[in-house]
Amino acid sequence: LAGGVLAFATTHVTNRYVTPDERPAALATLTDLCRDLIRRTEDGDNPGLRLIAVRHRIDTAAHPDTIAAWLTEGTVPGGPELDPELRWRILTRLAVLDAIDETAIAAELADDPSATGREGAARCRAALPHKDAKARAWDAMFHTDDLSNYLFTATAQGFWQPEQADLVHPYVARYYKDAITLAARRGPAIAEAAGHWAFPAHAVDPETLRLGQKCLRKADPTPALRRKLVDQLDDLARALRIQQPQA
Repeated sequence: LAGGVLAFATTHVTNRYVTPDERPAALATLTDLCRDLIRRTEDGDNPGLRLIAVRHRIDTAAHPDTIAAWLTEGTVPGGPELDPELRWRILTRLAVLDAIDETAIAAELADDPSATGREGAARCRAALPHKDAKARAWDAMFHTDDLSNYLFTATAQGFWQPEQADLVHPYVARYYKDAITLAARRGPAIAEAAGHWAFPAHAVDPETLRLGQKCLRKADPTPALRRKLVDQLDDLARALRIQQPQA
């Protein structure tokens, strides 16, 4: 229950339902809640709840200091020790916050060259808040066939970040045309990933919705992509209604 509520609050409420101006306060509320859960589980009686709180404390961090210290120490004070999943989770958030660089990502990948490591590195590189990093990630996703389904998904998960809305704004309008071409070229599995993970879900504005509706009417997306876009645009319309002030 706690995991589901925190995931919804982070992914939907904080990233889509509140306005950009309200987002820092929403993140701070979630961070305080996770910090309280971590404190309440110090006795070790509920390790599952503690792990959920740690994961979402990482995801909602607005400043790098605490989670960077966890990474350096290899553990959260009082546990848990950081496994590869938690290490890459921290590194991804640090990338979003511009608190690591390619050297740190490459060093972590050298220590963890597994499939999980390769996906983590792809996610981190796409999350870096720099124009060249975003351009490389976009080209890898949409203009080459080099990425496996898993690496495509990881890259897409890193690419769109609400904190980087201004940086990635030029890609929002490009998404629909490039997704249509990609889906036709690479088939249903990548089409579903492009419609789910590569969709600019953070861009809650009427223009994103208008472009998406136009795409459905005129661009003839493949069935797999169309299904995902219909769902995404329905969620986007709902988010717009929630953000609009009540008359």
